[in-house]
Amino acid sequence: MTMDLQGLILIATATLGFISLCNHLANILNWVWVNFLRPPKNLKHYGSWALITGSTDGIGRALASEMASKGLGLILLGRDPIKLEATSQEIQKQNGGLVEIKTIVIDFAKESGEEIARKVEEEIEDLDVGILVNNAGLAYPFARFFDEVGLDLMDSIVGVNIVGTTWVTKAVLKTMMKRRRGAIVNIGSGSSTAVSSYPLYTVYAASKAYIAMLSRCISLEYKQHGIDIQCQIPLLVATKMASIRRSSFFIPSPETYSRASLRAIGYEQVLLPYWPHSLQGCLMKLLPEPLLDRWILQYFSGMRKRGLQKQQKRREN
Repeated sequence: MTMDLQGLILIATATLGFISLCNHLANILNWVWVNFLRPPKNLKHYGSWALITGSTDGIGRALASEMASKGLGLILLGRDPIKLEATSQEIQKQNGGLVEIKTIVIDFAKESGEEIARKVEEEIEDLDVGILVNNAGLAYPFARFFDEVGLDLMDSIVGVNIVGTTWVTKAVLKTMMKRRRGAIVNIGSGSSTAVSSYPLYTVYAASKAYIAMLSRCISLEYKQHGIDIQCQIPLLVATKMASIRRSSFFIPSPETYSRASLRAIGYEQVLLPYWPHSLQGCLMKLLPEPLLDRWILQYFSGMRKRGLQKQQKRREN
């Protein structure tokens, strides 16, 4: 009887081990498929125009350039008309003047949600907008404790990261629902999903967590209407916002990241489209949360100290 029980336990343990191994193997194969083998969707299937917010710098500008090369018309939305014009001219030059480009000037930090939605609706009323990229984002100039975040900066972060994204999405969804097709890409942040916490950038991280949850929820709500909605998570990218000038294997240029971004449009609700970032995310999940929390806090504390020193020097000069 004892031997039979021991045999059953061994069989059960071996079976569970085999199931676990198969599960891990399936996850690895799926990761390889998603990052290297899965074909990208035809973006023109969604519509002939793409609207990109935060389109004059970094990831937004690179995405606009990539989409223009795919034959899409562009609606560039930003707060600086001079930068918008310069970006438009550069993209036209890259594509031999064959790209249709419109610009919309809106300052998310200063205008109300209703004003934002009304302006966007008026500008895109007669256009076949198939893709919306909510890329506009605002972060702290440097790491700081929650009580050190000024009211103006806090309002601006909420206005740009939450209010702007929400109301532009609401405006564009109307036209997508009429045509029963479209894709919405919300650019999130590793601060909200890829690590356990993000101390000293609290308001920014919380605003990006909102973007991830918004994307998950409306993805389920509007899938039945032929609209693919997702939140793409970049980790570090060599942009002004990240204060990184040189790209590397784990820190891509905006152009490298944008190519990975386009391949992922229309698929998962929340994902890291650049495969080295995805690999980093998997490795970070293996670390104990308390250890990761402590390391991140120490790292950003050093950034805060250096930021305060630079701020003090500017005041003295």
